[in-house]
Amino acid sequence: MTMHFDFTDLQLVVNVAAAQSMTKGAERSFLSLPAASGRVKNLEQRLGTTIFFRSSQGVTLTPAGDAFLRHARVVMRQLEHLRGDMQEFASGIKGLVKVCANTTAMNEFMPDILASYLAAHPDVNIELRERLSHQVVKAVLDGSADIGITAAPAQDRGLEFLPYRSDRLVLVTRNDHPLAAAASVDFEDTLDDDYVCLAESSAIHAFLLQAAEEQGRALRFRVEVSSFEAVCRMISAGVGLGVIPHTAALRYVQDLPIRIIDLKNPWAVRRLHICVRELDRLPIFAQQLVQLMQEDASQAALEASGETPPLSLDRSHSGENL
Repeated sequence: MTMHFDFTDLQLVVNVAAAQSMTKGAERSFLSLPAASGRVKNLEQRLGTTIFFRSSQGVTLTPAGDAFLRHARVVMRQLEHLRGDMQEFASGIKGLVKVCANTTAMNEFMPDILASYLAAHPDVNIELRERLSHQVVKAVLDGSADIGITAAPAQDRGLEFLPYRSDRLVLVTRNDHPLAAAASVDFEDTLDDDYVCLAESSAIHAFLLQAAEEQGRALRFRVEVSSFEAVCRMISAGVGLGVIPHTAALRYVQDLPIRIIDLKNPWAVRRLHICVRELDRLPIFAQQLVQLMQEDASQAALEASGETPPLSLDRSHSGENL
């Protein structure tokens, strides 16, 4: 049986549930009480179940009504997103690319790429979200992201995984810390120390908590900061240790009294992939972003090998670890 839901009905249920009153819910929906009651009754008949318990004290949701309310709120949010997206198109924006990335890609690789891409595509907007690698894969799989950058291993889940970059997590200490003389350490051997880390909202924060929990330990966060530079400056001041991407640590080791130490743990080495559902079916402007990312990765690989042919990022194109 096909059910058709009216936007007004969805809004009415949300308003009545919030007010716990049919009268107040009707007022918030700009409907008369008889009209609102009739809409709810007709909706319940179509659903074959009651949505509200009615009493002299007001109305409350039935279990079916509670489920209906959850879905109604999701639909309402999606409609708001749709309205916002359409307003952007009306104001001249022609495209939107939703990207989910892990912490390393978010902070180390995407800023320069997106600056170049957006300069060449003034009619395209980018929605960039930071997620843990397994969450990136899920976002691409369920369609909430067009492009993902993940350190999760390539999987046959109906997705395409394109090789991107390699990086590794390293331990950063102050020069005079007892671990500073070590060539490499196991993450477990650092857990007696205080830690400096990115904010709780960052993917790397959650990842390190999980890595400590797998050792049966708790990570002792002494301070949380907003950037890798702040992590390194706090470490240089003697606040604690930190685990950050090697590419980030290299930027600050020359100017601060800190040491970079390899981690022995296999999870420290990350091979990043670009993850999409079907590359050929992405809008052309999204395919161009993937192409730019791949070209940037190729250039980085050449530079790492000592070969640096000129290649400008300012180009337009036609056509479960952390």
